[in-house]
Order: sequence, then C-alpha cells, then structure tokens
Amino acid sequence: MRAAPVMAPSAHDDSVSASGIRRGFMFVLSSPSGAGKTTLSRLLMQEEQNLRMSVSVTTRPKRPGEVDGVDYHFVTPETFSTMVARGDLLEHATVFGNSYGTPKQYVEEALAGGTDMLFDIDWQGTQQLKNTCRKDLASVFILPPSMAELENRLRKRAQDSDEVVRYRMAKAADEIIHWDAYDYVVINHDVTETLEQIRHILKAERLRRNRQTTLPAFVAKLCGER
Repeated sequence: MRAAPVMAPSAHDDSVSASGIRRGFMFVLSSPSGAGKTTLSRLLMQEEQNLRMSVSVTTRPKRPGEVDGVDYHFVTPETFSTMVARGDLLEHATVFGNSYGTPKQYVEEALAGGTDMLFDIDWQGTQQLKNTCRKDLASVFILPPSMAELENRLRKRAQDSDEVVRYRMAKAADEIIHWDAYDYVVINHDVTETLEQIRHILKAERLRRNRQTTLPAFVAKLCGER
C-alpha cells in the first residue's frame, strides 16, 4: 500500500535555497465538513511544486469515482486495527463511524527527502501529529463564513442525504471549537482569496530556519569567506 516514490525536488521550486535542500514538513488543512478543505487541497496540489498529498488509510466504503491508492487506501477494519497495533500510522481517528489514519513510513521518507506533505485531516489527527511531530508540522484551520453558508455548501454537494447533512451540521460546532489549536486560521469567504492566503502560509513555512538543514554549513562557509 505504499504510494509512489518521492521524486527529487526541482531546482526551481521552494525546496531549494542558497543553503541547499531543506527538510520537508507536514502541512495540515482542517475544517468542518463542507467548509472547503478538500477543494482547497486539490487546488493547492495543482499549483504548488514539491507538494504531495498524504493518502490516508480508511475503513470507509469507496465512493463512486474514487480510486484505491489515490483518494484513499481502502482497508478492512481488521487490517486497520493491525496497522494501529504495529505502530504503522502516524495518527488515526474515527470520524462519522469510519476510521482514518496516516501511513508512517512514506511520510517520514518524503520529509527526509525534502518533500512537503499535504494532509486533509480533522482536529483529532492534527492533535496527534502535534504531540509527536511538532517540529515537522504547520496547521491551518478553515472556517466557513457562517453556519447557514456551511449548510448550503453541504447541500450543494449532493453527496449526502438530509439526515447526513443534519448530522454533519451538528458535528460542525464540535470541530470549530478546536480552531485555537491550529497555527493559522482563515475564513473561507471566497475560494480564490483563501487559496492565496494558504499559499502565503505555505511559502513562509518553507523558509523556517529549522527546516533548512544545511543552513549551518552554508553560514559557516559564508563566515569563512571573510
């Protein structure tokens, strides 16, 4: 169930600086269902170099059009439980009755190679990553402009029954109260504007000193040129 091998970063993307290749990091987007994180994740992947989507393992049934290994790794509850017991997942959570988790090995290899990983996960998974991988994590919570607009977006998707929409709306408040556990918060009034804000966050996080692993050697070289 491994995803595709990580490719070496291009010399023209943000992973390469004067100091050399930096360490990748985990970039989390979370929101209540319908607030836009899936759309924003897709758009971000289309526009950003050196960014790969973390493909979660899930016990959720496959929806029409979804591809195993691309949208999710679809597994049985028994297989999922085995992965948890073996420590194969960086984080895992149960959402709307289904289990989701992040395979550890692929993510760790990607970060070491300078590739950034995009996560579309909820606050439970984000908190687990925060507890275990804080230095490699940057998190963004996306808020809807209003609860009425959130319900409108859920109904426009036409993926869920009225009962499911009501359940998702009831759960939305439980997720929104965790907004202050995130590094950044944006209100999704307009997808284009929100996407631009998230791209600015991504670029700033790529410049963090602790991610530029060869910076000490570069600075030492600069000092030696005096």
